[in-house]
Amino acid sequence: MKLAAVQEALPWLLHAAVATLWISLAGIALGQVLGGLICLCRVSRHRALARFGALYVSFFRGVPLLVQLLLVYYFLPYVGIDVPPLAAAIGSLGLASGAYSCEIYRGALTAIPRGQAEAAQALGFSAPAVWLRILLPQALRLSSPALVNELILLLKASSLISTVGVTELTRTSHTLAAATYRPFEVYLTAAAIYLAMNLVLAAAGGLAERRLAAGG
Repeated sequence: MKLAAVQEALPWLLHAAVATLWISLAGIALGQVLGGLICLCRVSRHRALARFGALYVSFFRGVPLLVQLLLVYYFLPYVGIDVPPLAAAIGSLGLASGAYSCEIYRGALTAIPRGQAEAAQALGFSAPAVWLRILLPQALRLSSPALVNELILLLKASSLISTVGVTELTRTSHTLAAATYRPFEVYLTAAAIYLAMNLVLAAAGGLAERRLAAGG
């Protein structure tokens, strides 16, 4: 192992890691919004909304993320919608994350006894107040471990966006390995950076989980 190769590649890889991190965070943010909306569809009493939510989850959980990414990147321009690689990457990550987040939220809501909402309504709480003050805080606390795991999985899955030309950690690693002829050092350094980011996210998620549990 040549340490000089690691030292030469490290600044470039760290710069690319920042791009990987913010793209992943943007994807997870979009995924949380979509996941919440699709979850509302899934638990809705309107049959059309419930079926739409089920179809969304089935598609985005059943089709590999790489195929989804290629569909967004190549199909939309085919119908006249120009999609930049970065927008395609964030959109694909968000759409996929939304399906998994939806099921996480739905599982958390299912775990809350129905009697709580019924009791709140009997006490005069409006439907929005029941959601905001009773159901959602508990669902967030129950779902926090799974959501942290989803964020970590999404961060690792972001390596796939290199296939559409987005310059993130994996693509930068490929470029440096080809330029320096030191693939072992470059990829090992990239792996260490991925591990460090995931450990930080796991620690932050654990802290948030403990605070939510204390607040509950």
